[in-house]
Amino acid sequence: MYAPQQNNVTQTLIKLDKLCKSYHLDDANGKTMSTQVLFDVALNIQQGEFVAIMGHSGSGKSTLMNILGCLDTPTSGSYWLAERNVAALSNDELAYIRNRHIGFVFQGFNLLKRMTALDNVATPLLYAGINRSNSRQRALEQLQRTGLEKFAMHHPNQLSGGQQQRVAISRALINQPSLLLADEPTGNLDSQTSREIMTLFEQLNQQQGLTIVLVTHEEDIAAYAKRLIRLKDGVVVYDENHNVMNKPSPTQ
Repeated sequence: MYAPQQNNVTQTLIKLDKLCKSYHLDDANGKTMSTQVLFDVALNIQQGEFVAIMGHSGSGKSTLMNILGCLDTPTSGSYWLAERNVAALSNDELAYIRNRHIGFVFQGFNLLKRMTALDNVATPLLYAGINRSNSRQRALEQLQRTGLEKFAMHHPNQLSGGQQQRVAISRALINQPSLLLADEPTGNLDSQTSREIMTLFEQLNQQQGLTIVLVTHEEDIAAYAKRLIRLKDGVVVYDENHNVMNKPSPTQ
């Protein structure tokens, strides 16, 4: 499980400065067209924060999430992660960061259908070079923490949507990341299961100090976060700590 920082000093985990992102596509006539998606985004996210990013479709929130996860690169500006300039890292270094320091949770769960829950959770450890026996033992311990140990040998099609997402969260946590990125993690879940998943995120943040950045288009889901960032047409138009008292209760 994630190991929290042992000191009380708040440190900047993510620093974005004048970050821009454009995509270049060729039209039917072979002419290159440029579309800018993010404009001069400047953000600092501290260790231990729980941040929700909101915006309508096309606002740039998914592009921003991909950059934060080292899955894409900015066109200009800078991204510093744990005091490292991401633009200066090699492909191998980026892959190492994605495997060891960032956990990903997606709307579609992204579980490997032919693998059991246990082996899905163990996969990042295998990529990290840990042998199969140790990987499976650690994966079982992680599933126990999320209450899914009895489903360890089930395949994804034998699990409910909420169970699949808990498996995905267990996989995201297996390498004890310093940052958890969740892209519409409740988009395929019913209301009750969504509240259960968000309560789990809340516990990870409050009890273990895990930094969480969440993309959502749902106000009630964003209410679980302590800070809300809104994007509109690639520009940050709102960035404030907000009142978490209005979130729905797990039993509503």
